[in-house]
Amino acid sequence: MNVPLLDIKEQNAALRPQIEAALGRVLDTNAFILGSEVAELECELAGYCGTKYAIGCASGSDALLLAMMALDVGPGDEVITTPYSFFATVSAVTRVGATPVFVDIDPLTYNLDVSQVEAKIGERTKAIQPVHLFGQCTDMAALNEVAKRHGVPVIEDAAQAIGADENGVRAGAMSEIGCFSFYPSKNLGGMGDGGFMTTSDDRIAEKLLALRVHGSKERYYHKWVGLNSRLDGFQGAILRVKLPHLDAWSDARRANALRYRQLFSDFGLTKEIGLPVEREACRHIYNQYVIRVPNFRDGLREYLSENGVGTDIYYPVPLHLQECFAFVGHSKGDFPESERAAAETLALPIYPELRADQQEYVVETIGRFYRREN
Repeated sequence: MNVPLLDIKEQNAALRPQIEAALGRVLDTNAFILGSEVAELECELAGYCGTKYAIGCASGSDALLLAMMALDVGPGDEVITTPYSFFATVSAVTRVGATPVFVDIDPLTYNLDVSQVEAKIGERTKAIQPVHLFGQCTDMAALNEVAKRHGVPVIEDAAQAIGADENGVRAGAMSEIGCFSFYPSKNLGGMGDGGFMTTSDDRIAEKLLALRVHGSKERYYHKWVGLNSRLDGFQGAILRVKLPHLDAWSDARRANALRYRQLFSDFGLTKEIGLPVEREACRHIYNQYVIRVPNFRDGLREYLSENGVGTDIYYPVPLHLQECFAFVGHSKGDFPESERAAAETLALPIYPELRADQQEYVVETIGRFYRREN
């Protein structure tokens, strides 16, 4: 049986007539950059996330960079963040000339260990940037308490977490700025690059709107040095077709996660495999389904590939050990939980259209591997 890590063909095929009609609207208006489709999408996203504003941009990476710029993060400043995330989390910090200050992760959720944050806050701390990794929110209640006590703004890297929530408050609505990605593999994926930012602060929204258009509020008049980072009309139209289906897709991912848990139990694999942990009062939307494999991780991945099962490793090298961030001055052993996660985690297929028999095959194949090894 073939079980890819991700298959978006079925999802896009089901919506093709609506998507083609939406693309036709853009062709009719010639509003290829921003335009009415993007403006309508922004209103719908703000309503979905529970914020006053949602502001489209060219990518999730740009969303993080624009957030740094909007908060005037720059040379000499420090941003507290995690070393266990996608590259853009930290590249946004360094691209504005600031220095990342890393905090290790919680080994159960893989998110920032909030209990370690306060000790890292200093005079140069300009922002705290948690990552809602794999689709589950960081402990934002505890983090916001620390941040407010020290007067430090928070930027949520919610690229993998649209629709996730904590105590009923959605990702992107629990901080000064939330940053999201429309990369095609996301729960709400476009057909190309795209991203957006959320905020309920009028001043921040005004600046983000200008920064994405070269820092200009009025054409050819530039208040700030901004970026060319605009969401195009085609992506806006496509995402408007998809947004009403987002919760159903995320619920299907959650159902698949529950089925995996039962299957791993049925096949007697819960000692060999560490399953994802959901925090109480949180909605995990499973952008990735990541298991922990303390023994034979790479061998298991190779065996699954040989048997038609797609997997991936998020992320094989923690950011503090990346060559381009060597200037920060860290070495192996500085953040042991991040390093252990990099060595032990493996992502399995979790997309909404994944069938029960495919999941059974995945777990059965994992069981065969361990029977062989033992």
